[in-house]
Amino acid sequence: MEVFRLSRQKFANRLSGQGSAIKGARWNSIGVELIYTAGNRSLAMAEVAVHLTLATLPDDYVMMTVGIPDDIEIKKISESDLPSDWKDFPHPTSTQSFGDDFVLENKYGVLRVPSAVTKGDYNFLINPSHKDFRRIKIIGVEKFPFDKRIFK
Repeated sequence: MEVFRLSRQKFANRLSGQGSAIKGARWNSIGVELIYTAGNRSLAMAEVAVHLTLATLPDDYVMMTVGIPDDIEIKKISESDLPSDWKDFPHPTSTQSFGDDFVLENKYGVLRVPSAVTKGDYNFLINPSHKDFRRIKIIGVEKFPFDKRIFK
């Protein structure tokens, strides 16, 4: 399976959950490493774009294509499994416990969660502590300039 990650160029040479561990995010608390990827390029862009304005848009974004071997088990969370506030912004701590528990349990290498930005799409969270993480590889990196019309 291929998943996608929009990243600043300087961070695109390796897969790391350190960035998400610094501040925490929707699916993980501070100190818990998760690598956020999306099921398609458009979702990867939308997940980043909601946090930017034209004035804060860096010009060095790249789209990473990440290969996840088909035999790596994926834990799937559906909307019906989530609390009613799961899409709120800022993100609630209730969703962070899903990712924290996933990493702590360490049974699966990947967690599929619904996107809070694009209904019907999914993000794939990679656990860098899982034994299968070494088999997950960056298979492509290409420049990804944002179309400025998105921010009008």
